[in-house]
Amino acid sequence: MKLTKEQVAAVVTEASQKMGDPNYSAVMVGGFVQSQTPVSQFISAHERELGGAEQIVNVIFHCALVAQCFQRAGGRIRSLTYEDLDNAARGEPLKRLEKAQLPLHEFICANIENPEAQNLVAMIALAIDG
Repeated sequence: MKLTKEQVAAVVTEASQKMGDPNYSAVMVGGFVQSQTPVSQFISAHERELGGAEQIVNVIFHCALVAQCFQRAGGRIRSLTYEDLDNAARGEPLKRLEKAQLPLHEFICANIENPEAQNLVAMIALAIDG
């Protein structure tokens, strides 16, 4: 399912408005960790490359927003497996996402500075989309 720029913008705008609530990001991250345990473990394994626990939480938060974009567009998010992650990791995930889901690619590039984090979120987006 191709996401539109408007669908992604609506989720991002809503998230920006809710960031004033200190529980918002905790609920987003916690919900994603519970529903996507292998993904969360995979991201946590990249602590050194990401630069610490805070960056892990940041990546998981952005992955939760990506999942929400697909859900709002009518997609059903299944629990991803390590095999899904392996398939999504092939090649250059960020470049592949640019072709597959340009609005998500633009969101990731505009909101995440760390190149390793960008690639992880792009990879998870590809796995969700796959």
